Amino acid sequence: MQYYSLHHKSPKTSFKKAVIEGLAKDRGIYFPEEITPLDTAFIQNISNYSNHEIAFKVIQQFVGNNIPEPVLKEIIKKTLTFDFPIEKITDQISSLELFHGPTMAFKDVGAKFMAQCLEYFNKDNDEEVTVLVATSGDTGGAVANGFLGAKGVNVVILYPSGKVSDIQEKQLTTLGQNITALEVDGVFDDCQEMVKTAFLDDEIERKLTSANSINIARWLPQMFYFFFAYKALHQKKKDLVFSVPSGNFGNICAGIMAQKLGLPVKHFVASTNVNDIVPNYLKSGEYTPKPSKATISNAMDVGNPSNFIRIRELFDNDLQQLRNSFSSYSFSDDETREKMQDIYDISGYVSDPHGAVGYLGLEKYGLQENEIGIFLETAHPVKFLDVVESTLPVRVAIPEQIKKVIDKEKVALKISTYEDLKSYLMK
Repeated sequence: MQYYSLHHKSPKTSFKKAVIEGLAKDRGIYFPEEITPLDTAFIQNISNYSNHEIAFKVIQQFVGNNIPEPVLKEIIKKTLTFDFPIEKITDQISSLELFHGPTMAFKDVGAKFMAQCLEYFNKDNDEEVTVLVATSGDTGGAVANGFLGAKGVNVVILYPSGKVSDIQEKQLTTLGQNITALEVDGVFDDCQEMVKTAFLDDEIERKLTSANSINIARWLPQMFYFFFAYKALHQKKKDLVFSVPSGNFGNICAGIMAQKLGLPVKHFVASTNVNDIVPNYLKSGEYTPKPSKATISNAMDVGNPSNFIRIRELFDNDLQQLRNSFSSYSFSDDETREKMQDIYDISGYVSDPHGAVGYLGLEKYGLQENEIGIFLETAHPVKFLDVVESTLPVRVAIPEQIKKVIDKEKVALKISTYEDLKSYLMK
């Protein structure tokens, strides 16, 4: 399998090199040269396969011979160590919970998978690699946990000051060892731009890679969720509609990749907060990035989503083709809080703000009689404790994963400009 840059100005490369580089030299993100649909018999008989077997079949063509099959199977086994339950909210809408991993966020799967791939590629290499990552909330904690103690890997996490929840901040600033947190005076887009700029700076001698969803090893494993959901629901003989809370658009892009592999999904809804770049694009045909705005669903506070170019590529950059299979709607904080309350009143289910935005997307889409709507619950409500407990009449129990970090002391270096980051990286 070869990968090409979506800026089309860099040479094609292997899975291994794309993972290690993170971003192509022309600042384009990598995309697979081929997407070969899986056997229809596999899809039809998916109930006969374990989650580990499904994940292997889904990811193998994208890894190719860069990782031997036994090693890849072991990586998958170490990655998928928790469940992905579906919780019924109404007769037509359910939640796919992706937060049962070590940092209680959907990004645990991609971060763990990528960390093990990178460790495998570095096993005979004495040269250290620095993983540089920007986070709007959950990515930082998942990457920090996934790479903690990894041989030959240092992790540098940039996060916007005051714009992640207290628990999210603790998860990325308290681990120590090979993890360093940089608190940026700015928004997520500033962090992301600093990361992209560092990759092209020839004066930085460190070997850099990214663990954001721009990295194919972080992005592609997210396909697993959609196959697992289909496995759980396909016997209902209903059309599936997925609503994905979307910020950098990596998760929903992985879902569309699953569809291209043959997974029967009728429609995707990208549900956003007031950072409405993609909903506006679908209406106007003009893609206009703008500064992100802070919201209670902070993991979606992105003003220029990196992965949307991949989604456009999947639909041959044809706007009408995209509109046929993909919708996107934005919602305010007030609407989000109201929906959190509605979900609780209907079913007793405690949703985090991102999940509530996903539910709103299904309602806006308007499910038909033969459709089942699945919204992705991407993080445990405890990660947004203040919002949840000020909105709902509940006290959220603190899970063990969170208790491990909540009382630890935050350690972070404050930076304001790219030159501050560069100065740190050149030490």
